[in-house]
Amino acid sequence: MDEGDSVQFRRRLLMVAEGLGREDVEGLKFLCKDLIPFGKLEAMTSARDVFQFLISSDIVNPEDTFVIAELLYRIKHNYLLQKINYTKEMVQGNLRLKGQVSEFRQMLYELSEEFTEDDLGTAVFLLREHLPKRQPKMSGVELLTALERNDLLSENNLQLLEELCGKISPNLLTRIDTYKLKRVSLSVQESKENAPSSVRESPLGGACLSAAIQERSIKYPPDSLDSYSSLREHTGHVHSFGSNPGVKAENSVGHSEQSFPLREQDDESKIASKRYKMDGPCRGHCLIFNNVNFEGHLGRRMGSQKDAEELEHVFKWLGLEVVMYDDQTSIEIHEHLQKWQSSENWKDSDCLVCCILSHGKSGEIYGTDAQLIPIRTIMSYFTAHQCPLLARKPKLFFIQACQGEKTQKAVYLEVDTDDHLGADAQSAGSSSPQPSIPEEADFLLGMATVDGYLSFRHTREGTWYIQALCTKLQQLVPRGEDILSILTEVNKDVSYRADPKGLKKQMPQPAFTLRKKLIFPVPEAPPPSQQP
Repeated sequence: MDEGDSVQFRRRLLMVAEGLGREDVEGLKFLCKDLIPFGKLEAMTSARDVFQFLISSDIVNPEDTFVIAELLYRIKHNYLLQKINYTKEMVQGNLRLKGQVSEFRQMLYELSEEFTEDDLGTAVFLLREHLPKRQPKMSGVELLTALERNDLLSENNLQLLEELCGKISPNLLTRIDTYKLKRVSLSVQESKENAPSSVRESPLGGACLSAAIQERSIKYPPDSLDSYSSLREHTGHVHSFGSNPGVKAENSVGHSEQSFPLREQDDESKIASKRYKMDGPCRGHCLIFNNVNFEGHLGRRMGSQKDAEELEHVFKWLGLEVVMYDDQTSIEIHEHLQKWQSSENWKDSDCLVCCILSHGKSGEIYGTDAQLIPIRTIMSYFTAHQCPLLARKPKLFFIQACQGEKTQKAVYLEVDTDDHLGADAQSAGSSSPQPSIPEEADFLLGMATVDGYLSFRHTREGTWYIQALCTKLQQLVPRGEDILSILTEVNKDVSYRADPKGLKKQMPQPAFTLRKKLIFPVPEAPPPSQQP
């Protein structure tokens, strides 16, 4: 290898390192504990340090960067794979033969990703005597590392971890159970291959373990695994919790004729049947209606252009063709929707996204002519009956508009509503039309606020809701999160925001008739926020 190749090789790794944040580096270090001595890992502060050790140990070289590809895949940063000439599919295809991260390490990392802040707070309280002093706040990775360091957690010692998960969030036990059953299955298979037929008992006590986990599944039934695993990326690999959502303990061990897990291709087909198809010739179209200037008494929506630009960048990044409509009257909005309703573009499209940024009242939004349009009417243009080419395809609507009466303004904050609303301003619990979705399937409606309340817009930085939506899409799509999980995080983000005096709050509200999980494919390019 000449010097130029070496420089190019290191340059690619540097680009990968620059795309990783502090938490990502901690994840890399945690996953590398089987490859790098613990003492050396503790001294590492950057992804460059990790990569340098892997190079020095000849685990990584210009001809073989698979370990780094696997690490990126494990931490759900698939968009960085292209930097080292890999794709997600290439990594998946080589994991069984070339994977370096152990099943145990994978399970712990995935478990750490499931811990909420409340979970971690409870865990730290319960384990205070076993944890470093003066460290009241810990990440999931730091918590598990501390347990390993104190010999309270290992591949053959999961008792404390199980007790902890049982106390803070019993659903977490399902991931541990899946790992244990996988180990039992592998042991059973090895016994079949290497021992006489009369000696097939697992060294882990397969029958007893199966019975114990089966008993636990009465309290935490296996069918709950599917909904819980919606927060993770379904990869279809044997190590993945989500890849075997319907696994039953009694089918895993205790019968020498059966094997676990299911074949990978079977897993893939099951997962595919529970997801919307998102790999067509065209990802879809995103329609953005950005109303800023209004006739009559409705005020100018300063800051909305920031929202429109962010939405355009994010949905283009997600592979959709974006069409922007600025300052549209109610009649023009209807005309555009009618045109798209009959468009042939939907034939090869995976989905529809429609974003409306405007003033509003309960269940309605304003055109720039100050005329109201019911949100339900907007969505009804795309029902299966009215738009057959979108039948059984997901249709997402994001509405940034007030849904109730005005309150006092704060510095730099305005409300997306009529500045002179009187008795027509609907408060919560009113009898006016509620924002709702068509009765037909495959719709999602994301409202910036619950009915009867205001939504807030910064005159320079845009609205709380749209900015949170764009941020969470960029953060969580690369991790394989489904759209409902992402909107839950949006709710959390917006609920924490307040005006400078801390008096004004906002709570978004999604509603949906989706029948499957909607997971956007991970783009190869980095998120817009990380692009130069």
